Amino acid sequence: MRPITDIAELRQIQISILDYIVRFCDSHDITYFLACGSLIGALRHKGYIPWDDDIDLFMPREQYNRLVAEFSDPSGRFQMIDPEHVENSFYTYAKVCDSRTLLVEDEVPGNSIGVYVDIFPLDYVTDRMWLRPHVFRFKKFIYRMRRCKIQDTCFLKSRFAYLCYRHFPLPLSVINRIIHRYFQAHKPTSTVCNMTEANFLMRECFPVSCTIGTTEVEFEGKRYKTMAGYHTYLTNFYGDYMQLPPVEQRIHHYFKAFWLE
Repeated sequence: MRPITDIAELRQIQISILDYIVRFCDSHDITYFLACGSLIGALRHKGYIPWDDDIDLFMPREQYNRLVAEFSDPSGRFQMIDPEHVENSFYTYAKVCDSRTLLVEDEVPGNSIGVYVDIFPLDYVTDRMWLRPHVFRFKKFIYRMRRCKIQDTCFLKSRFAYLCYRHFPLPLSVINRIIHRYFQAHKPTSTVCNMTEANFLMRECFPVSCTIGTTEVEFEGKRYKTMAGYHTYLTNFYGDYMQLPPVEQRIHHYFKAFWLE
């Protein structure tokens, strides 16, 4: 294997994955949105945030399900990895990977996949504000338990908390059904959120009206789509997203990536 040590090389692989996803989505009439730090990078830097090294997409749940079900690449280079079709998947959202590469993530011991682009579904969230905090506390509990049952090493600060989550008498199959029933909402509301992990917060919720229609933004010299109401989404979560964060918050994601040769 040949190491990928240059972040520019890693980014180029990611952009090639993104371009394939976009071509597939456009040809199949599937809606996608550039999101999270990738969207901030597009608006503030017209590309990657200087210290960032990943690409994130949002999709409304119905569109996300279509992509997961229909995605293909005749060449075999780009592969879909999603928790619905990968038994005991550590991840709770989809990734499209470059099968010619290997990415080793320290936080996921023993779980190595290709360089990837993350794809997060947007699910409906209750509009009853009094109920929403309880939903998010329950979500955090369930997702942390799920991760502990899949991962043998302790990712929590407390070893005691890890053991409690790991040995709580709920099998993984039941946990997955709970996630599907309670966090992959099927009844439309006026609010959506990325509900795929423990640490996504209530302030990431935003009006579903933001996702009606798309606009294009520049990212690394190319044009990609994002939601028409991106300003409301970003402001809800990040505040003044055009301001650079303090230096101590400009966190690099250290990676170990390789070409498979």
